[in-house]
Amino acid sequence: MFFWVAAALLTFAASLAVLMPLSRKAEGTGASPNEINVYRDQLAEVERDVSRGILAREEAEQARAEIGRRILRAGDGEAASKRGKGGAAFRIAGAAAVVSIPLVSWGLYAMLGSPNLPEQPLSARMTRDPSTNTPAELVARAESQLAANPDDLRGWDVLAPIYIKMQRFDDAVSAYRNALRLGGSSAIRQAGLGEALVYQSGGLITKEAQAAFEQALKDTPEMPKARFFLAMAKAQEGQTDQAASEWKQLTASLPQDDPWREASQTMLARTAPGPNEEQAQAAEQMNPADRTAMIEQMVASLDSKLRENPNDLEGWQRLVRSYLVLGKERDAADALSRGVTALGAGTMAAKQLSDFAAAQGMKVEP
Repeated sequence: MFFWVAAALLTFAASLAVLMPLSRKAEGTGASPNEINVYRDQLAEVERDVSRGILAREEAEQARAEIGRRILRAGDGEAASKRGKGGAAFRIAGAAAVVSIPLVSWGLYAMLGSPNLPEQPLSARMTRDPSTNTPAELVARAESQLAANPDDLRGWDVLAPIYIKMQRFDDAVSAYRNALRLGGSSAIRQAGLGEALVYQSGGLITKEAQAAFEQALKDTPEMPKARFFLAMAKAQEGQTDQAASEWKQLTASLPQDDPWREASQTMLARTAPGPNEEQAQAAEQMNPADRTAMIEQMVASLDSKLRENPNDLEGWQRLVRSYLVLGKERDAADALSRGVTALGAGTMAAKQLSDFAAAQGMKVEP
């Protein structure tokens, strides 16, 4: 009931603010015809005084100017009066529009809206069955419980990985630290803290993150997440061969559907070495046909790797460009189609691949 009273008062106030200026009359009153005639008679009298020699020419000019100003002021008043009379219809139309707008809007809301829908404040939603809550409401519920009981170990353990998925990396770091404080060290908590620290630093393996991963391996020596990020740390330090060796071991030891196996394959594709100096010199000494054959072999090798590890955006970009350089437009189009499908149509990675192909001059369907 309070809502409807407040809405009615606000609507009335807004309508009144528009109606009041429309209801005002035009300022100024029109001059009567007699007043204009008087001024004209005064001008004629001045002319007669000049002809009789009563007024000097300078005095006559001043008199004419003053009478002219009075005639102009009288004319302005008459025009304002006419405008005021002509604007009456406009004021009536404006008032009708202002009054009709709230009536029409309220009528439409009564037909199409849901005025009887009960309120759903956050506090009430927090007391509902958790199975009916949205993910954001579940997080809010957990945060509310942790605010009341900050020593709830299970709450921090549950919330920390959710923060990572929500890309709230600062909160994830804080949550994992609380879990470690309350529950002690474990491989899952240490690796989770390390992962959150890596994302927090924009992908850099910091000393604190590396220490967390190393501790996770002490607790569980074969933990894939810790092994993956420690290999990445070696790659960032320039130890590419050692990093690639670790990723190869992960790829060989993990099942096909393990996400860390897929991540390791992606990193292997990115760190794959190019031709060494001897191979480059040999290519320079080849005739054009042999050089083309060698390039085609390298492109075919890249194509084969992408069939095994299709979730590699940079690899698909290299493959599309390579086919275009070789003049194989059909193969380039096929690679583009396979890449978009592998990366997931509609995803950001697929869009980046399509934009890349368009920049290379390919015709890309929207």
